[in-house]
Amino acid sequence: MKSILFVCLGNICRSPVVEAVARREFADAGITIAVASAGTGDWHVGEPADARAIASAAAHGYDASAHRARQVSAADFEHFDALLAMDRANLRELERRWPRHRDKVQLFLPFAGVTPPHEVPDPYYGNARDFAHVVELARAGMQGLIERLRNTA
Repeated sequence: MKSILFVCLGNICRSPVVEAVARREFADAGITIAVASAGTGDWHVGEPADARAIASAAAHGYDASAHRARQVSAADFEHFDALLAMDRANLRELERRWPRHRDKVQLFLPFAGVTPPHEVPDPYYGNARDFAHVVELARAGMQGLIERLRNTA
């Protein structure tokens, strides 16, 4: 696997944080994989990540400050090896819009080895604890993904 796109709804909370965590965790593990993030919706295109997401990521040592939201496009299915959705709603939306690329789409959180529902909850209407939980889940998911990549290499 050479590239991964992390996908949530608006691309301002979950997927930018997971992208920031992935970028550093892959680098620390010595794994070269291009990462990016996008949203299935277009409401926040061009905007930075939510300030609470940036702050929560920074509090855990990850930098999401340069992020600008964008919407998933058909070209992403050609460019990325995998599109990892934060929840089932976004997974279904990706499969609905681009059914011939279902083989590239899956949920991100099963890599963490956590019990179902295997979804990264949207912290947008929550508090700082909810944003910190996203960082924790991102770290767990990345550790599982790194282990899987090492075992399949």
